[in-house]
Amino acid sequence: MAATNHNHANYQARLDFIQNQLQEQFSLKEDAAITPIQYDPECVFKYNNFVYCISLPVPITVNQAAKYRYQQPGCVPIPEGTKELIFRLANPNAEGMNRTTRVENEVATIALASAALASFVPRVVPSVYAWGSAAVESSQGWIIQELMPGAPVDESFDAMDLEQKRQIFAQMAKLLKSLQDYKLPKSITSFGGVTFDDTGRTISTAMTSVGAGPWPSYEASFEGRLEVALRKADANPYIKGWYANGVRERLDAFIKRGVPAQFEALGSSKTGLLYMQTLVSSTNNLLFDATSGRITALIDYDFACVSHPSYEFLRSFDGAGGQFRGWSSDEATEDMALREAKLHGFPSPLPPTTKDGVKWNVMKAWEDELEKLDVERPRNIPGIDKVADVDTVLRTILPWRVSNSDILRLQSEEVIIKCRNENEEQLVGLLSRLGF
Repeated sequence: MAATNHNHANYQARLDFIQNQLQEQFSLKEDAAITPIQYDPECVFKYNNFVYCISLPVPITVNQAAKYRYQQPGCVPIPEGTKELIFRLANPNAEGMNRTTRVENEVATIALASAALASFVPRVVPSVYAWGSAAVESSQGWIIQELMPGAPVDESFDAMDLEQKRQIFAQMAKLLKSLQDYKLPKSITSFGGVTFDDTGRTISTAMTSVGAGPWPSYEASFEGRLEVALRKADANPYIKGWYANGVRERLDAFIKRGVPAQFEALGSSKTGLLYMQTLVSSTNNLLFDATSGRITALIDYDFACVSHPSYEFLRSFDGAGGQFRGWSSDEATEDMALREAKLHGFPSPLPPTTKDGVKWNVMKAWEDELEKLDVERPRNIPGIDKVADVDTVLRTILPWRVSNSDILRLQSEEVIIKCRNENEEQLVGLLSRLGF
């Protein structure tokens, strides 16, 4: 008999938990209909969350809505007449997620995003009605939130013509500009994640995807993440801390002397609300109306953090506008040519687009929409190329294919070692270029 997939092992227990929570929250007299969203029981990778569409047996009544007059931090009263909801369960086995404040970080970020994007029409940020923390080892983190209309943009994006993509890009640029311009509450003082204090104020805390922080500056956030990556590299049986061939000594020297130098050209004091994996490149973080082309929702704030405007471009937009990466040993690649175009301007005429190459007309369309709104982006963020090199060092210290438990199970020992050695070569080349 085949073993049950790790995602599917507790499937019924999750459904039972949801029914119990719905009974507790809404005093239901019969079970709700629960439908998994984008769930594959055979998926080899661990889901970060299990997401369900809930159809209540009867709409929320006046009395049920009144129960929510006094809410938890980050919540709003559930509207009378509500019949459908979203129920998100945090996966306690998710790879690399810090459970202590992961639910709080998501709820607090949704509240901040709602304020930052208040002028966006239609309203795109879902309301949160109730949540439960995952902080205690035995607790199950969960969020009950508004069901937003629309279909995932990424499911249609490749088939769109250039003008349709440009329409999406224009709205994305407006979203990003609003987030960059939003002034965070004074209670948020550091780089990293956010949570609530005992009075319900939103305050700084550890970064959910790192389990460390908060940090007093952008530079300090990278130094802290590099330290975490090295600790994990020390424990990795393939990487072994990069001590072989003198690489670790060079890494330590770079972190001590090189990182501060890389940040000199960048203003590190600006703190902004930014999001990883919330745009077209993500699994389904943008929803839209296919008829009008209007973006209808910005969803999934699991990896949200407070950071510098440059960080959005280092870690988001993979696929749509392309992530801004650091130096590569193969400087002749199209990706490096695109990097130069983002820094210094796109060439005219644009290079031809090949089947599997850079889609130059799409990349230029994205840049044009950012420029129209004067969005902070690689072209007007001095020093982003140097920070991108630090980010590339960070990525290469702990490469996904040599550290993620799910992908390790799928690869042969030979493939893992080959990947490890390729990363060492890239790491050595980058350190040499940086003078270490």
